[in-house]
Amino acid sequence: MENIFYTKCLVNNKVCSMIIDSCSCINITSIITIKKLNLNTIKHERPYQLQWLNDNGAIKLNRQVLIPFLVGRYKDEAVCYDIPMHATPLLLGRPWKFDKQKSSMMDLRTCIL
Repeated sequence: MENIFYTKCLVNNKVCSMIIDSCSCINITSIITIKKLNLNTIKHERPYQLQWLNDNGAIKLNRQVLIPFLVGRYKDEAVCYDIPMHATPLLLGRPWKFDKQKSSMMDLRTCIL
């Protein structure tokens, strides 16, 4: 079952759109977001390629960024890959969702609802 959850969050005191997608296999953020929020990337130890939904073929995932975010009173952080995308500044998938305990997810939902 596909669950997509859309909300707004704060990253470095700036409002960002966020999508939590239970079917996504990766946490990603846009290169534009990293530049606008002045976030530092780190080199991935074992880069790999991801086939993205575009006409350009695979995207090499070789840079990561730690993104601290706040939704209501819920505070967390996620390690994301930087990719060229325009869909949303921050997309969290299964790596983030399953890394968190169920209680944390309930805290997030409570803060939003």
